[in-house]
Amino acid sequence: ILYRNSGWILNYFMYLTGTEAMAYVLLFLMCAVLVVISFLFHELGHKFMAQRLGLWSEYRMFNLGLVITLVSSLVGFLFAAPGAVMINGYVNKKENGLISIAGPAVNMVFAAIGILGCLVFNGNPIIIFFMLLASLNSALALFNLLPIPPFDGSKIVSWSPVIWVVAIAIAVLEFLCIRGMDLYYVL
Repeated sequence: ILYRNSGWILNYFMYLTGTEAMAYVLLFLMCAVLVVISFLFHELGHKFMAQRLGLWSEYRMFNLGLVITLVSSLVGFLFAAPGAVMINGYVNKKENGLISIAGPAVNMVFAAIGILGCLVFNGNPIIIFFMLLASLNSALALFNLLPIPPFDGSKIVSWSPVIWVVAIAIAVLEFLCIRGMDLYYVL
């Protein structure tokens, strides 16, 4: 999630907290809150789209997935899979595609908000929140749009390759944009 020139983020948290250990704790807590919010709204995107299409849906937590998420985050790689939205009823290819695109679309909107926030708050410490929001969500969108089962991208490309290309292009653009902006920030 962090950038090659992101030492200033940790330095700023050290300035706020007074110690390196507390700076890491504060950074971890901010990232944890953003991961939970981003994952939750991604899944709610799937759920609400399914319900809009008249289908029954609910979120189900996977305990093993939660353990994998926690362990992977401790080793420096976040693989978030603590659960998923389950849908009941007949779902055709189009409905499956619409439900599948809803989650990454939420992440792409969050990434766009983060990028806009970075531009608006350049030079202000609040930029850290927006950088993390954009970085996390652009990565989540890109990851979920991979056209490999069981990821959302495989269902989207099966339904509409054109919509998948547009979605992946937006996700790549956001991903590259937030990574290219790290030279722009001045605190």
